[in-house]
Amino acid sequence: MTELFSEIANSALGLSVKERAQLAHVIIASIHDDRSELPSACDNELKKRVQDIRRGRVKGIPAEEVFAKLEEKYH
Repeated sequence: MTELFSEIANSALGLSVKERAQLAHVIIASIHDDRSELPSACDNELKKRVQDIRRGRVKGIPAEEVFAKLEEKYH
């Protein structure tokens, strides 16, 4: 790890759970913006999962519920 990466990671770990989740979303969205870098296997898996949700094969869990469970488990 570079010194800058370590500094950013340590700062991020000092954020609240909600803020870390928001930061993760921003970072993931920035990766999504350049989909050309995603491996095709990952892209195919994402497409499959979206189809499964749209066809009713699987049911999503609201983000609030997921974060509440994580908060309960790790705090």
